[in-house]
Amino acid sequence: MSEKIKGYKISIRLDIRRKKETDKYPVKLRVYGKQTQIEKWYALDIDLTEKQFDTIWINPDNKNLRGSNNETRLKLQAIETRANKEAEQMTVFDFAKFEAKLFRKSTDQSNVKYHFDLVIHKNLKNNKIGTAESYKYTLNSLADFSENQKKCNIEKLSFNSITVDWLNEYQNFMLSNGKSYTTIAIYTRTLRAVFNNAIENNDIIKDIYPFGEKKYKIPQTRKVKKALNAEQLKTLFNAEVTNENEQQAKDFWFFSYACNGMNLKDIALLKFSDIKEDRFNYYRAKTFDKTAKKTAITIHLTEYTKSIISKYGNENKDGFVFSIIAVEDSSQTQYNKIKNFTRLINDHIKRIAKANDLPADISTYWARHSFATQSIRSGVSMEFISEALNHSDLSVTKNYFAGFEDEAKKEFANNLMNF
Repeated sequence: MSEKIKGYKISIRLDIRRKKETDKYPVKLRVYGKQTQIEKWYALDIDLTEKQFDTIWINPDNKNLRGSNNETRLKLQAIETRANKEAEQMTVFDFAKFEAKLFRKSTDQSNVKYHFDLVIHKNLKNNKIGTAESYKYTLNSLADFSENQKKCNIEKLSFNSITVDWLNEYQNFMLSNGKSYTTIAIYTRTLRAVFNNAIENNDIIKDIYPFGEKKYKIPQTRKVKKALNAEQLKTLFNAEVTNENEQQAKDFWFFSYACNGMNLKDIALLKFSDIKEDRFNYYRAKTFDKTAKKTAITIHLTEYTKSIISKYGNENKDGFVFSIIAVEDSSQTQYNKIKNFTRLINDHIKRIAKANDLPADISTYWARHSFATQSIRSGVSMEFISEALNHSDLSVTKNYFAGFEDEAKKEFANNLMNF
């Protein structure tokens, strides 16, 4: 009663290595991986004597099997069939994936929350806390719509239920609750990724996929890259502060700006070992895992950036440059600290902006965009900007520039003849 397919062998066995007090042995599912030459035995919560196992499984007389014996045989057949089905669907047999599929509930295969939880757990395991959080936000949003509008508990929501009409209703629900098309696009792209994972794992069929041509189209949005112009930058730099938090916010905002729009997470992760004489190299955390080719970004230190490191840097000149996070912190703790630090900087830079008639929605993202626009306004080439921003392709930079405000575009056009 066994079958060999794609490098594995599955069979029902009686584990006679240890007899129980009932004089019976546990019946187990034996799985052997041919490539790894590893075998595993899985308990099935069924105990039989050697004679019973022979009668029910080894040499059964199907015509004479009655009552509990017949029920036991049918149960074992169902287990073996399901085990072979799950293993057969894998291109390469893998014990971890096999166990995850075999021991889940039958309803998990098409359950939306189950597949979201898989992705969230995987990202947490790989210390991708921010990515895990984004999947959690999407799941919470879907739960809000499913439970309040469709009267379906998120625990029972299946992929089959998410049709084009369902997604259009979800979009209208989001809009009616004040959500932007950008937020809708982020959440529906995340849902699409979970759909693709489920299809790739052979848990659902492609026929129910609700995205694409003549189906639900994820809103195409272009976020305007907000930036300060030269006069506003000067105003912010010379602005008076009322406390240490505001001074710190201004200092780190301009440190980001002066370091090619360096993200605060990358600033927090900067180590003294990254600094070599008058420069430092780092890898952008946001895109590091998304590209096969890892390109280091080089930042040349100026008198200003050196002064910020001198002012806020750790005195022992070891480990992280700034005391935003600690080496001994867990990934989750580091994520929380960076998130709180970013919120602190944004809150106080907004206070400075308000007091000086600058844009009220300024944030740390504006430092990156301001660096790009100021560089373009100064006549720097698109190739330089692309390298400085660590874009994967020049087309990304062109799209980035396409998002700048009209004022910057006009100024760029007028400067073409300034040679």
